[in-house]
Order: sequence, then C-alpha cells, then structure tokens
Amino acid sequence: MKKLLSLFCAMAFLAGCSSMGENGGLFGGTDCESREARDFMANAEDRVFFAYDSSALTDNAEEVLDTQVNWLNMRRHSNVNVVVQGYCDERGTREYNLALGERRANAVKNYLVSQGVAADRISVISYGKERPAVLGNNEAAWAQNRRAVTVVKTSNM
Repeated sequence: MKKLLSLFCAMAFLAGCSSMGENGGLFGGTDCESREARDFMANAEDRVFFAYDSSALTDNAEEVLDTQVNWLNMRRHSNVNVVVQGYCDERGTREYNLALGERRANAVKNYLVSQGVAADRISVISYGKERPAVLGNNEAAWAQNRRAVTVVKTSNM
C-alpha cells in the first residue's frame, strides 16, 4: 500500500500544473502558481488550524492571519485577490463538514476584513472533509485537516 501511495504522489507531482485541479494544487496547496502566489507563500503563512467542531480563531491563528493582512495590505499587492478554503477532519457527515468548513473560511475572511482587507478581494469555499491534507484516522491527522488555507487567486480559479 505504501508503494502504491508513493507512486500516486510521484505521478501527481510529475503531472504538472494542468492536472492539479481547480484549487491550484493537490490537497489545497499551490504547486504551480503566479509570481504573487510565490511571494505570498514566501512572506505570509497560508493556513490556520481549528479545534474539533469549532470555527473560532485562536490567538495563534490571529498571529498567522496578521502575516496575511500585512502582505495583502502592501501597496504592490492591492489588486491581489485570495480564496480562503475551509476544511474539516473526516468525522461527521459530508453536509455537516461542508457547513463547518464554510464557517471556518468565513471566520478567516471576517478577520482579514476586520483588519482592513477589502471584502471583495476575498472569496470562500468549503471542501469539508473531501480533501484531507494528511491521511490517517487519529488525532494527529485530524488536527492537520481542521484548517483554513488562504490561496492567491489566479486567473484560472
């Protein structure tokens, strides 16, 4: 099974940008992105994590989001738009997790807006439990999957 998973990952990596999907990368990442997206990844943290069954931002999450606010409020990035993607762990129904993922993404959007980022520059989407960052049926995996990821919106998104 490990060999099969490794082969799949290698094929996905080698396939390049055209097969990475609508969110710009595998599992919410940004593998083939614009200059702005690379700059964002280099200068701001892109994800925050949530407690079980919660969309409340922690102090640590707000610190991470402050790096995004600083980047987004720079004059040279004033025309850059982002998508906040909400995710959940595998527990719960598909419908419940889609709603929770949306609440998480909106919590991030609301924080960014409260810090001066224009609301029309931020869109949200929920993937619920459908795109886990980490495979596993334990608390360590679940904790990594309860997240919101901010991605610079490219022209093909």
